Amino acid sequence: MKNDIAQLIGAVAREVDSREVDGKPARVIIATRVYDANVDDVWDALTSAERIPRWFLPIEGDLRVGGRYQIKGNASGTITQCEPPQRLALTWEYGGGISWVSVQLAEAEGGGTRLELEHVAHVEDGLWDQFGPGAVGVGWDLAIMGLGKHLEGGAGVDPEQAAAWGGSEEGKAFMRASSEDWRQASIAAGTDEAAATAAAARTTAFYTGESAPATES
Repeated sequence: MKNDIAQLIGAVAREVDSREVDGKPARVIIATRVYDANVDDVWDALTSAERIPRWFLPIEGDLRVGGRYQIKGNASGTITQCEPPQRLALTWEYGGGISWVSVQLAEAEGGGTRLELEHVAHVEDGLWDQFGPGAVGVGWDLAIMGLGKHLEGGAGVDPEQAAAWGGSEEGKAFMRASSEDWRQASIAAGTDEAAATAAAARTTAFYTGESAPATES
């Protein structure tokens, strides 16, 4: 059965912000979604080494405050906060850089669980100008969608099927729509529209494997 891309994208609120971290300016992306599940179930899906691979990737390590984790083929880091079942925070170490990810859970008005994911990073201006918030935002949208699918049915993600979906027209449509919404969030945060549009085009091309449109010099 096909996914409703507009519904999946519309389920997430996206925000771009900035702040100072360790005396240096940092970029912030914030993604918020409400899940039709109770807080304890969402928390368990986020923190159980058995359940994380069902919607994200295999994980190993010492999953407690101060412990180190390693996500297969992706980031590693240190768990800095764990306050069940409301808040999880950790360092996100990838490609030689370090950034910070936190997840906050709360009961949503009208039922369900409100999840707010925040990713904070020191990003060089040139890299930010090149790709904008969608560089990490699209990836988190994919994870947030995967978590939703898992919470709905409890089934695990088949890596081969997930890879195939990412290369399908439906998967590419999701990534294009996600990149577009992060473009809009960037403009709302004060980015020049033309610059945000060019950055989003490059991000979309990166995720879909398609060529970015040529821009005037």
